[in-house]
Amino acid sequence: MNILIKDTLAILYENGGYITKRTNICIKDKIIYAIGDIPEDFTPDEIIDGKNYLASTGLINCHTHSYMSLYRNFADDLSFDDWLFGKIDPLENRTTPDDAYWGAVLSCAEMIKTGTTTFTDMHMFKNMTAKAADDCGMRAVISRGLCGEDESGGGARRLDEAFEEIENFKDNDRISFMLAPHAIYTCNTEYLKKIIGLAIGENLPLNIHLSETRYEVSQALEKYNMTPTKYLDSLGFFEQKTLAAHCVHLSDEDMEILKRNNVSVAANPISNLKLGNGVAPVPKLLDMGVNICIGTDSAASNNSLNLFRDMNFTALIHKGVNEKAQCVSAEDVYRFATVNGAKALSLDDTGELKVGKKADIILLDLNSPSLNPHNNLVSALSYSANGSETDTVIIDGKIVMRKKELLTIDEEKLYFNVNKIMERLSK
Repeated sequence: MNILIKDTLAILYENGGYITKRTNICIKDKIIYAIGDIPEDFTPDEIIDGKNYLASTGLINCHTHSYMSLYRNFADDLSFDDWLFGKIDPLENRTTPDDAYWGAVLSCAEMIKTGTTTFTDMHMFKNMTAKAADDCGMRAVISRGLCGEDESGGGARRLDEAFEEIENFKDNDRISFMLAPHAIYTCNTEYLKKIIGLAIGENLPLNIHLSETRYEVSQALEKYNMTPTKYLDSLGFFEQKTLAAHCVHLSDEDMEILKRNNVSVAANPISNLKLGNGVAPVPKLLDMGVNICIGTDSAASNNSLNLFRDMNFTALIHKGVNEKAQCVSAEDVYRFATVNGAKALSLDDTGELKVGKKADIILLDLNSPSLNPHNNLVSALSYSANGSETDTVIIDGKIVMRKKELLTIDEEKLYFNVNKIMERLSK
């Protein structure tokens, strides 16, 4: 389907920075075919009047657990250990694959409605997140969470599930995969080495929680006489392309290791704040040239998958913590949530409004109080936008939301199902 977004204001990257420019965007065969003048050989099947819209590339959520949207507002104001082991783990043990599917659909609905077109997921229910993303029309990078004490038992089963899922969705060009050892405290050394070898052999990136809590760091120092980052480096973990989530408690040496190995860091500011885990050293990592992206984490710990909220926190909190208003700019944050996310996920054909890139585009309603007056709209996306401005969403050249109406999700059925599920799980 050919789509013409006519006479829209668009965020484009030109001459080393982001600008807003009134233009036309032509979509053909899932890609951005032209920006500017409409080619003579382009015939649109649908024309979207863009005069009251701001067009942006879709946002990229680089860390979440989508099935956990079922647990939103269920375990609040608790320490990390009480939250995870006291409340969430017992719920997960009662959650069925069908439950997880509906939790993932709920996440997709929220993300689409707030301008996210791509997400990275670590899950524990084979095929369910991938199926939900496919049904909802989203782009996703999926990883089965891997936990194990050795190569047998549950650890082996989880690896088998990961590769079965990869095989099941190998022909879907919107779904790709990583291998995801959950964390160093849930995977022993031999299991991590096994995963590293498989990742290298199958050319799959790695996805891991890293240095999320002070306790994780103290335990690694006690057990290995190394920080979590240094320990993984000693195993050769970072020789394979890696996305590391959280990275709150890093030493200067840790940051040098991440930079040297081109590790991408997914900051999760709201989740880390809510669970009392601290604030990642984003300004230091940024100054070092580390590729920083943004994740929401799950709705169980955020309690939202609205990436605009995390963009806002990212733009603000480091200014206060470092007492320096210039340490992370609005343009930095927009880059974290778009092109940097694409780089972290090896999705080089996304993350930017540019000819030849995938047509993952969001249209924001310029007639929204938060975007007026139109002084600096790139700045607005980090400081004043809240996600409700998202009017129309196009993913892979297909319209999945038009005028705030989801076209791939039956919302009434979704909300009925997730509430019935939680009535059962919370008993």
